[in-house]
Amino acid sequence: MVTSSPEPASTSGPYTGSVSPGGDADVRELDALVITKVAVDGQMSNNCYLLRCTATGDQLLVDAADEAPRLLELVGSAGLTRVVTTHQHWDHHRALAEVVEATGAEVLVGAPDAEETAKQTGVTVDRRLVDGDEVTVGDVSLRVIHLVGHTPGSVALVYDDPSGHPHLFTGDSLFPGGPGKTWSAEDNASLLDDLEAKVFGTLPDSTWFYPGHGDDSTLGAERPQLAEWRERGW
Repeated sequence: MVTSSPEPASTSGPYTGSVSPGGDADVRELDALVITKVAVDGQMSNNCYLLRCTATGDQLLVDAADEAPRLLELVGSAGLTRVVTTHQHWDHHRALAEVVEATGAEVLVGAPDAEETAKQTGVTVDRRLVDGDEVTVGDVSLRVIHLVGHTPGSVALVYDDPSGHPHLFTGDSLFPGGPGKTWSAEDNASLLDDLEAKVFGTLPDSTWFYPGHGDDSTLGAERPQLAEWRERGW
């Protein structure tokens, strides 16, 4: 994977998106949304993202991956409205049951991954997400992008900031340097097709994306590699 690309000129602040398990969270303050990124689990180094609406204080968590006490500390007394699990893999929902029990948050999962996520966690899935759905946190709305390949029900969330550029939470479907892992040529082709059509085909180069592990990047930094990803087959 390549390192994260430079911060777009239109965004101010010290946010870099570089975090490590046991280290400090990194906070990005937009006009309507505050994004807090934290890494958990020294072995898997999963990223979790707490989104807070600046107008209402409502909060949404993307992937309750592990270390529930730390995630609940980030949530604090403001509470948690909902949790989006980007896909069914075990390392992305180990803290889901504890976080939901403590907060009463609504659980949202991509429809094809919902049953398996519920089975693995023992948590009831309140809403099964499909392509084009809207997920809200306070006054902020994020659009669901269904990406098939890493898992059947992987979802990404895009916030189109009216004061800047889009922000995209990709789970394990897109990383700096390539798409997420797949287990067959068909799955790899499916994921690349969806990324090209639904992500690179609809969002601008200035889109900053936040993956499920590691550093962030922009679509502009990754777009020149699309043909190479297709040719190499992974």
